[in-house]
Amino acid sequence: MLVLLPPSEGKAASEAGVPLALGGLSLPGLTEARESVLRNLVELCRGDEDHAAGVLGLSPGLRGEVARNAGLLTAGARPAGEVYTGVLFDALGLATLDEAAYARAERSLLVFSGLWGAVRISDRIPSYRCSMGVKLPPLGALGAHWRSALAPVLPEVADGLVLDLRSAAYAAAWKPAGEPVERTATVRVLQEREVAGVLKRSVVSHFNKATKGRLVRDLLLAGAEPKTPGELVDALLALGYRVEVAARGTARKPWQLDVVVTEIH
Repeated sequence: MLVLLPPSEGKAASEAGVPLALGGLSLPGLTEARESVLRNLVELCRGDEDHAAGVLGLSPGLRGEVARNAGLLTAGARPAGEVYTGVLFDALGLATLDEAAYARAERSLLVFSGLWGAVRISDRIPSYRCSMGVKLPPLGALGAHWRSALAPVLPEVADGLVLDLRSAAYAAAWKPAGEPVERTATVRVLQEREVAGVLKRSVVSHFNKATKGRLVRDLLLAGAEPKTPGELVDALLALGYRVEVAARGTARKPWQLDVVVTEIH
């Protein structure tokens, strides 16, 4: 099983220590594309701060991220699973997994990134600020940059079930094509509640991330190894989730699964 995750905007601060070794990251076929983004991001952030903040879409309160990016080549690196600290990753709780579940996480989780393309949780990276929606001079839109770089690399590791939990911007950077599409599943989280005596469902946003984090955590702890979207549905039902198949996969579209919740937390 390969689980595709978005990164988090929030990231743990870099610490003193061994800096990034770009060639040591997993998916070495992305090294050249990563080097291009890294070099141009550092160059941008070592120049005019106002211009860099504008390109990166940073509010005044986040101007410090420009200086952080400027020091990426020498900043201490740490495992990506420790760098990402947002809602999904808090719910996933990598640090509290047992040894066997953590080993499964190292094998199966792939975090997408505007700077790195995609990394494993054990890949050592510095903290950074660069979303997939950035248009980085002179490369242009990072989504397009990564689409061309990821296209020949990702199929090599997407050889089983693909559980795609990415947000739209990151999902656009790589979409399964051909045979892998039929064994890819996306997940939507819906809240069901009674309004004036009528059950209604709505898409949740913030809590969508938390539910997805818990879902992945539970699969890892259970040692579940579903090989198809159908087996994934069975595994989630066995774990107590309320799951419905909204759309079965075809040669062109992945499966869409709805996880229905009545409480959001």
